Amino acid sequence: MKSHFVEVGSYQLAKAGQNAPGDVFLSRKIHESDRIISVLSDGLGSGIKAGVLASLTGTLATGCIAADMSITKTARLIMRSLPTCSERKISYSTFTIVDVNKGQDVRIIEYDNPSYLLIREGVDLEPVKNEILVAKGRKIGSHPKPAILRESSFAPRFGDRILFFSDGVTQSGMGSRALPLGWGYQGVREYALRLIADSPDISARELARAIVMRAAYHDGCTPKDDITCGVVYFRQARRLLIVSGPPIHPEDDRELAMRFRDFEGRKIICGGTTANIIARELKKSIRVSLKVRDLTIPPPASMEGADLITEGIVTLGKVVEYLEQDQKPELLPENSATMILRQLLDSDMIDFLVGTKINEAHQDPTMPVELEIRRNIIKRLGALLEEKLLKQVSIQFI
Repeated sequence: MKSHFVEVGSYQLAKAGQNAPGDVFLSRKIHESDRIISVLSDGLGSGIKAGVLASLTGTLATGCIAADMSITKTARLIMRSLPTCSERKISYSTFTIVDVNKGQDVRIIEYDNPSYLLIREGVDLEPVKNEILVAKGRKIGSHPKPAILRESSFAPRFGDRILFFSDGVTQSGMGSRALPLGWGYQGVREYALRLIADSPDISARELARAIVMRAAYHDGCTPKDDITCGVVYFRQARRLLIVSGPPIHPEDDRELAMRFRDFEGRKIICGGTTANIIARELKKSIRVSLKVRDLTIPPPASMEGADLITEGIVTLGKVVEYLEQDQKPELLPENSATMILRQLLDSDMIDFLVGTKINEAHQDPTMPVELEIRRNIIKRLGALLEEKLLKQVSIQFI
């Protein structure tokens, strides 16, 4: 498994009428030990208070495992740290923790969330789960009964998918004529298997989104609870090259074009001058699209051998803004920045080839302050991709 990529994706909708979800999905990559930790936590109730409790659980889990604490000890610590509701005698947060170690070993701890799905070669498997009794919560009056944690582990194979979700998914549609008892675990399972059968290469994020949107549909498109789904997918890496900016030395134009031509994967050019250099060296023609009419962003263009051509700094700056605000591309206006964002979300290994010649047009003092020099924007973009989306990023300057 080590040569394959571990993709993590999630999607979430808050309960109708709430400004913030009470579910939290966190994922963190630990480069030193080559581990990926993903946590789905469901806070008691909904809204901001539930979200704070779920965030505390998720942050504690990722922090402890990052500090080399075992997943079992981490789960025990969480159970002993969080209080128990004095009235309902239940924990303030439920959780599922998925720990992928070097892409070769997976350990999962579950507490009161719906059971996860492991799908391999179009079939759902049921790994053996060990039950662990843990004292639950800080003492508030009488001690509550011990909690039951469920622990499982397995060696992943190429193509495996792990799906885990909050009860907002399984309980969606509850009380309706079509689903009086809710969608249920089996309903989610059958739907996920059907999605994968119809689209074998569906990405982790798109699979999670499809499940969440189906659950929302069961609730009449007005979620009755927070709805969250996370997916971990073991597969071949998807590569993307983004070229932006002309080389500092004109004699390197040919090298830039050749590296672009020979790259194996999807390719984006950001910058009109850069596109003209590559088109000239490769003897290709560029066509500007007039179909996209978002006046805030320069329109995209196309060229044989390129998946997308856009303007440079303004467009990349908008992509950074979208990522910083956790924007979902399907909810954004169709423009060049949204197109880049979709490509970034659907890629795993992202290579930036950045020319270091300064474009004099962006040194005008009347231009907005936030219009940073190209290379600084790309450094910010690379950091966001690594930290927020767990992408593997390489930046080379030419």
